[in-house]
Amino acid sequence: MAEDNSRNNPQGGSNLEEIRATRIEKVAQIKELGLNPYAYKWELSHHAAELQEKYVDLAAGEEVEDQVAIAGRIIARRVFGKLAFFELQDETGKIQLYLEKKRINSTMSDLEGAFNHLKKLSDTGDILGVKGTIKRTEKGELSVYVSEFQILTKSLLPLPDKWHGLTDTEKRYRQRYVDLIVNPQVRQTFRVRAKITAAIRRYLETRDFLEIETPVLQSEAGGAEARPFITYHNTLEMDLYLRIATELHLKRLIVGGFERVFEMGRIFRNEGVSTRHNPEFTSIEVYQAYTDYQDMMSLTENLISSVAQEVLGTTKITYQQEEIDLTPPWRRVTMHEVVQDATRVDFAQFEDFNSAKSTAKDAGITVPEDCQTIGKLLNEAFEQKVEATLIQPTFVLDYPVEISPLAKPHRDKPGLVERFELFIVGRETANSFSELTDPLDQRARLEAQAAKKAAGDLEAQDIDEDFLAALEYGMPPTGGLGIGIDRLVMLLTDSPSIRDVIAFPLLKNQSTAVKSFDYDAEQKILRVVFANGSIYKYSDVPASIDQELKETSSVGQYFNSHIKDKFGFDRQV
Repeated sequence: MAEDNSRNNPQGGSNLEEIRATRIEKVAQIKELGLNPYAYKWELSHHAAELQEKYVDLAAGEEVEDQVAIAGRIIARRVFGKLAFFELQDETGKIQLYLEKKRINSTMSDLEGAFNHLKKLSDTGDILGVKGTIKRTEKGELSVYVSEFQILTKSLLPLPDKWHGLTDTEKRYRQRYVDLIVNPQVRQTFRVRAKITAAIRRYLETRDFLEIETPVLQSEAGGAEARPFITYHNTLEMDLYLRIATELHLKRLIVGGFERVFEMGRIFRNEGVSTRHNPEFTSIEVYQAYTDYQDMMSLTENLISSVAQEVLGTTKITYQQEEIDLTPPWRRVTMHEVVQDATRVDFAQFEDFNSAKSTAKDAGITVPEDCQTIGKLLNEAFEQKVEATLIQPTFVLDYPVEISPLAKPHRDKPGLVERFELFIVGRETANSFSELTDPLDQRARLEAQAAKKAAGDLEAQDIDEDFLAALEYGMPPTGGLGIGIDRLVMLLTDSPSIRDVIAFPLLKNQSTAVKSFDYDAEQKILRVVFANGSIYKYSDVPASIDQELKETSSVGQYFNSHIKDKFGFDRQV
């Protein structure tokens, strides 16, 4: 009896479209049998992990008569004539299906040849519901000994190759749904992410913090130095910005009388994409009246360490083979101190910028053109020489006022503000201020920001007059904290890239990226092959379009402007 190790591998001779056409034909055959290949419902009694746990002590060769009903996706098939073994995967794990011709045909007598129909009409990727008893095979594999089955959803596209899986990183992010099917560790990452965000909320809510949602669409972008996304409201006839921070609205709530507020939500910044940055990301901002940045340090280390303990069961973790100890208290050091340790330059001694600049260059620090103050020079030295070395949790305190427009002036150190940033594994993970409550000082700083924007700085913002009006009604002393949720999840799940912890990261659209094209002059048909593998035939296309397409410096841009949506088309199957 020949073994059928069918995974319908698209690399095994048939191309994707041929496989899809074959499966569409199977859909028709299922319907001809009077069955629905896209069912409405299936009553579950168990999940795979429950069965694995419940019958862990069942001996090889033993069977119990307990009736079970499960459902999941077929991820492997082995067929031996009158016997077949499927591997079924649900949200919790995997379990084997033991499929015997005699038993299935006897139980499903109303469907003649039920076992053969299952063999011929099912494929890997299909979602299958089965009923049966529990049996551990002679080889020790716990199985559902199937008596009845139903194809609940017929899959038209095959799963990736059994041995190589979905390993193309770009494709994994673009087709996250397939990534989740074939890579169990990816599903685990997002389970842990959900537990982390829930644990953060619980921690704050049990300490009387209230989560209040603030606008995503804003008439003024503020609360950070970042380039915003701009959209347009048709009815109001006005430009709106996707928020770059939740800060200014949460502070309005503190003015209004709430003493402990936070919001966890999406933030949008029109910036580059890297392993640490995604233009759409999640952050949490926390504000507590009558506290300062020292109190926020305690809150930060206790919050993160408590979440790690709750979710992972430990505060000692491994990130990319580096042992990280999240046990409080964490190291506290000023920016001046840590820069001096790394460069042997004490920037506090300088009163003249040119002298500081010359000394910085001698220390190997690159000085950008827009760096025109000692405070900015200190920050450059920190970013270039120190930041990447801060592996264990470290609070860096007391930043220059020039780069901290929303922080309160330091009570003891002129030119600095009461601000800290938390660094772990060389990355900024949290940012906090003793919040600026002086409306006149705040106005002066925002006016300086507006001047920078007027001069062409795309990350500077205009003045939010309503926020300044709120401050003039009076905001109590307040400590504020922001934590990058994605970076925290990266740390706690040992994920090297931010895209690994965002279910659907922003990627460049490839759907209309033209891979190749050819033209049938007689039929006036332009055949276009796209980078995603799809093929379209555009009809009634003049020869001049084909010629211009050949001559253009940007095929994609020309296609979008002159062909897409302008000619009738058919998808080639």
